[in-house]
Amino acid sequence: MPEDQKVKSVVGLAPSGPKEMTREYAAVFIQAWWRGTLLRRTLLHAALSVWIIQCWWRQIQARQLEKRRWTALEFYARREWAAVKLQSWIRMWRIRQPYCRLLNAVRIIQVYWRWHNCHSRGFIQGEYELKENRLNIQLEISLGSQACKVHQCIPLPLKE
Repeated sequence: MPEDQKVKSVVGLAPSGPKEMTREYAAVFIQAWWRGTLLRRTLLHAALSVWIIQCWWRQIQARQLEKRRWTALEFYARREWAAVKLQSWIRMWRIRQPYCRLLNAVRIIQVYWRWHNCHSRGFIQGEYELKENRLNIQLEISLGSQACKVHQCIPLPLKE
C-alpha cells in the first residue's frame, strides 16, 4: 500500500476519490499525531508522578512502622528491666533480713564478750561448722571460775 493511502486511511478524512491528500488533510493529520504525542507524554508524566508519590508514601509508612516497632521494643525492654529490678530487690530483701539478724546477734555477742573481757579477763573458745544452709556455732566462754557453753544452729538463706 502506498504511503499516501496509509495516511488517508489512518486519518479517515480522505476525500471520496483517489485524489491526493490536500494540505488541509495533511495539517489535520499532523495535528492529530501531535495531540496524541502530547497526550501520551502527559499520561506518561502523570503515571511517573503517581509512581513517585506512591514510593514516597511507602517510605513514610515504612518509617512510621519502624518507629512504632522501636517504641514497642523500648516499652518491652523497660517493662522487662523493671521486672528484673523488682525481682532483684525482693531477693535482696529476703537475703538481707536473716543477714541483719545474724549481724545483730554477732554484735550482741561482741558487746557481752567485751564487757566480760574487761571485767574478768576471761577467754572465749569456739568453733563453727557450715553445713548446707545452716551455721552451727559452739562457743565456750570462761570467766575465771565460771564457764558458759553456747551451742546454736542458725539457718542461712542461700540462693539457688
